[in-house]
Amino acid sequence: MRVSAALLRHAEAATAELLRFAAPADQTVSAYFRKHRSLGQKDRAFVAETAFAVLRRKRSLESAAGSTDAAALVVAALVRVLGFSGRALEGLVDAELLGKLRAASKDLPDAVRADLPDWLWQRLEGQHGREEALRIAQGLLNPAPLDLRANLARTGRQEVLARLAHDGVEAQATKFAPAGVRLAGKPAINNHALFRDGLVEVQDEGSQLLAWLVAPRRGEMIADYCAGAGGKTLALAMLMRGSGRVYAMDVSAKRLAALGPRAARAQVSNIHPIALSGDNDARAKRLAGKLERVLVDAPCSGFGTLRRNPDLKWRHGPGAIGELAQKQARILEAAARLVKPGGRLVYATCSILHEENEAIVDAFQRGAPEFKALSCAALLAAQKIPLDTGERLRLWPQVHGTDGFFAAAFERAS
Repeated sequence: MRVSAALLRHAEAATAELLRFAAPADQTVSAYFRKHRSLGQKDRAFVAETAFAVLRRKRSLESAAGSTDAAALVVAALVRVLGFSGRALEGLVDAELLGKLRAASKDLPDAVRADLPDWLWQRLEGQHGREEALRIAQGLLNPAPLDLRANLARTGRQEVLARLAHDGVEAQATKFAPAGVRLAGKPAINNHALFRDGLVEVQDEGSQLLAWLVAPRRGEMIADYCAGAGGKTLALAMLMRGSGRVYAMDVSAKRLAALGPRAARAQVSNIHPIALSGDNDARAKRLAGKLERVLVDAPCSGFGTLRRNPDLKWRHGPGAIGELAQKQARILEAAARLVKPGGRLVYATCSILHEENEAIVDAFQRGAPEFKALSCAALLAAQKIPLDTGERLRLWPQVHGTDGFFAAAFERAS
């Protein structure tokens, strides 16, 4: 692609906005494009790809450029990440900066190589060792693929693949998730009839697997306790084939409001949203001990999604992790009250940190002996899903090709 001076300025301006970290990166980029509607599809793709490359590789690019300035980091990303030659940028960027980038040392501290804040690198190295931590960091630096979930209540995965192939969209079945489809590239799937008609939803393969861990059966009463905009809620409802009742609970009424149109598009009518007032919500209390399945996809740092949301590693500090862990423990305890004897509880996060995962469920088990741990590997095997990461589910980008996920499953004693 040929880069013009005007397009380069747009990339610099969008990157400068992102580096303020005033809002999530995807929202910031969308707001920038709304202000600059004259940018075409290819120009927007260039601006977004460049700006996100800066977010992913910020530390190593700062080291190479010898600067924290957005304009210098954009040039560094073009040369060192996106493969632009000095000749392609000749006359557009400072020649001295290009020389500095070519001569930049490759002998970098581990945290800089990993493009992580020092504190986060130290946590990963302490929990996994240096070599494995570097592999994890590298996996999180790669852009994420675009995954879809076929709505098995209304279509089959093979039918979705056939329709995509007919329309010239390259795709393949995901390795683990039975309803998953992975696209090649990033086509505008929101404009495709499959999406408009509710036959597919955008959802990472790892996220899809949580519904199969919960494994709701037709006619049951279940809850997605931290439903958000309802991606996992819809996956759970799909497995129930429209029967039973799915309570979509969240403390944010605004996030829950996004679920209505999505459920209508998917032609799902058994979802009942509940905007919680807190951990002791009166409506939730009335459901105590009555639900067969409860999923707790707890709010977390999101570090398992750094491929999609690289800004999170710069926006969250170590203090936030401690606050999140306290919140996660309270939420898990509150959600556990809803589970009936013999019912299943699944705790999950898209974090890769011990403090938000193992530490939370270990403490929960000590305080709630009536909940017996279940093997996630056995639960998935029972559904012919060939994925064994042990008793608890741990997914890694560099191993499984998914976002980073953690899950633990429990059964309440009868």
